Amino acid sequence: MAASMAVSMAMSACTARDQGGSGGSATPSATAPRQAADAADPKGDGKARCSGATLAYAGTINGNSAALGQNILFGVELAVKQHNQANSGCQVTFKQFDTEGKPEKSSGVVAQVISEAPILGVIGLPFSGESKATGDLFEQAGLLHITPSATNPDLAEHRWRTFFRGMGNDIVQGRAAAKFLTEKLKAGKICVLEDDSEYGTGLGAQVKQALGNKATCTDKVKTGQTDFSAVVNKMSSEKPDAVFYAGYYPEAAPLAQQLDDKGVAAKFVGTDGVKDQEFVKNAGNAASKAYFTCPCVPEDNFKDFTAAYKKAEGHDPGTYSPEGYDVATIMLKGIDKGVKDRAGLLDFVKNYEGQGLTKKFKWNDKGELSDVPVWSYKVDNGRIVNNGQI
Repeated sequence: MAASMAVSMAMSACTARDQGGSGGSATPSATAPRQAADAADPKGDGKARCSGATLAYAGTINGNSAALGQNILFGVELAVKQHNQANSGCQVTFKQFDTEGKPEKSSGVVAQVISEAPILGVIGLPFSGESKATGDLFEQAGLLHITPSATNPDLAEHRWRTFFRGMGNDIVQGRAAAKFLTEKLKAGKICVLEDDSEYGTGLGAQVKQALGNKATCTDKVKTGQTDFSAVVNKMSSEKPDAVFYAGYYPEAAPLAQQLDDKGVAAKFVGTDGVKDQEFVKNAGNAASKAYFTCPCVPEDNFKDFTAAYKKAEGHDPGTYSPEGYDVATIMLKGIDKGVKDRAGLLDFVKNYEGQGLTKKFKWNDKGELSDVPVWSYKVDNGRIVNNGQI
């Protein structure tokens, strides 16, 4: 079912950032990127004129990995709020549709999105499995969708005209993760674990390929699994220097905790699907030893964005919140320039080139970006903080 809302225009002035959250540190890192002077702003020039335009978020809002979708949703919501506050002559409606992150549910939800003619563009879907299940539907409808977080490389190989990705794919992250494991953590013996999702199996394969003979052991877990005794016993016997986990935080947290309880001394490295404060909350003592790789940019120095996000949502941004904000801003720029239909917004994005908070946006004919940074993160005093670009 879709929950829809017209975005409120009430937005107070941004306050100074005070505390860090799931995506950054309280003290801005010298290595984190600073906001570019020409970064696109959803407010525009405040002179936009439009009527009847709607943007939508489609993806998980509830469900096992809901926090990852909510991070994006709230970033998108903030961009639309700021736009509408600044442009009284162009009030863009924002609707949200919940897939619960389930591929089997997402097709019906996307069919509902497509049926609503005023929707010109969609931010989503967050997960690779649901993106794969719905790509043909978007293509047939000619409806633009930009995912801020679905990383499986195969999504771009379908050559969907309507598909665009707002960050690097698993090929990029796989190579970066291998470099981080071997060069930064100095791990010579690495076990690669993956879940059974489209995302986990795809990323796990890329990491194993990039590691070559340094991937000395592998294993698989299942979505929803809570008892990892067989995997933990194998890791205890293998004695790797590092364990790399490709999957999501609901399974990663108990896995990391059970590895720690067993006395497995390997460094635990999760991915963007694990990089969430929910992992830190549920992994026990193991969280303090965890690292993450992510094709997401730390918002340490995006002070206005972070302050506005925190004021609106009551907490700091999380993984892919700035990316959601960026891709929503691009769609809003198209509407501000007079785009009135789906074909027009699709053409606008196809030919778009411009700086955002997180990176420069310019897509190739597969919907992939040329600027695809990957960063590492670690847990410090119960919070996930920037650990430097890989």
